[in-house]
Amino acid sequence: MDERAAGAEPLPVAAGEGSADRVRDASVDASVESVFREERGRLLASLARRFGDLDLAEEVASEAIEAALLHWPVDGVPDRPGAWLLTTARRRAVDRLRRDRTYAARLAVLQVEADRADPAPPADASDDLPDERLQLFFTCAHPALPAEDRGALMLRCLAGLGTPEVARAYLVPTATMAQRIVRAKKKIREARIPFRVPGADELPARLPGVLQVIYSIFTEGYAASSGPRLQRLDLAEEAIRLARILRRLLPAERELAGLLALMLSIHARRAARTDPDGAIVLLDDQDRGRWDRAMIEEGRALVVAALTGGPPGRYGVQAAIAALHDEAANVATTDWPQVVALYDVLLVLTPSPIVALNRAAAVAMRDGPEAGLALLDELADEPRLRGYHPFPTARADLLERLGRRAEAAAAYREALDLAGTEPERAHLRRRLRAIGAPEAALDPTDEAGRPTADPSTPSGT
Repeated sequence: MDERAAGAEPLPVAAGEGSADRVRDASVDASVESVFREERGRLLASLARRFGDLDLAEEVASEAIEAALLHWPVDGVPDRPGAWLLTTARRRAVDRLRRDRTYAARLAVLQVEADRADPAPPADASDDLPDERLQLFFTCAHPALPAEDRGALMLRCLAGLGTPEVARAYLVPTATMAQRIVRAKKKIREARIPFRVPGADELPARLPGVLQVIYSIFTEGYAASSGPRLQRLDLAEEAIRLARILRRLLPAERELAGLLALMLSIHARRAARTDPDGAIVLLDDQDRGRWDRAMIEEGRALVVAALTGGPPGRYGVQAAIAALHDEAANVATTDWPQVVALYDVLLVLTPSPIVALNRAAAVAMRDGPEAGLALLDELADEPRLRGYHPFPTARADLLERLGRRAEAAAAYREALDLAGTEPERAHLRRRLRAIGAPEAALDPTDEAGRPTADPSTPSGT
């Protein structure tokens, strides 16, 4: 899974909860939502390590959240809500195990094996070393799992993304993703994979899978796959936090430095990416004075670390591209030849139609829209770009710049049908209006000439 493409910038690629039957106080609901967002990953990781079963952990974690929704409006939010949720979830798990002795016996064996494989940390270990969430990350990234299942499982369990969101992040149908997640959980259970952080000698080989998942979490935060908002800042910031913890664990890992640099360089622009109403602000229209300069400087220093001392890695190269955007005064003064050269390197490291899409957009900025459009047309039959709205959006932009408005309108409508968030759809509607085109194509069979309704496209502005 690679970064999303929009314009020439290297953009990120990429839970439900129960409800009570009665009206609750809004402040309590907000507290529960905040606790759920902050504590869910920690809660699930602790339960998974304790009981050795992800399905059981997810079920009792959800039950604990539902119990909070029922009891906190009456009893008040506890001083340590995370501990309350963990205690409640553990009691639910124990109740289930008591009702199923065979299941309990099997889990007891798994727990003994996990305890033997994961001795207690030294007394002077920091609070987040090891972090139980990282134990679950590395468990889900175990080499025994198929590569395509690792990231999906971690996004589902650690980031709390729903299966449809994970599916969109990987550009596969929801049913396919659901099967992957079930398969991965079954493999962990049947292979008795321990819930632990690997030893220092194992970490380098296991790291790439974890980095990919952290980046996937960040990209879902940077550009949400669905919903009313463009950004999910809580996910992006959680990804950065996890990367910082990993960097303390592995300070010499250059690709880890590259990933952290990439996320910081992109997240630094968060405040300028939407207007006060949540509408998208394109890169060339953003107020660069609102960019987080301290974050940009930290990212720039990490780019140097990522690209020094050996061959470049994919995250280091992407971070270098992001840094070029951060350093430029505006889009016109961006070093487009260098951006294209870096995409050439990235295509060698990670051949991907989405990387090629980004490169085509950069070529359009360097050589003109005709050159970029020719490269996009070469990608038209790529399966991974079907259903991927940045592709028709990029084509529409270049067609519009070439004055081919009818073709641009058709491409914008295609993107509108595929876009996952309301800000993206609103942006595409604005682009259609700007070129004087209706949101829906006229149906030639409609003798009255009325626009044909598309149930997948929201009405209104």
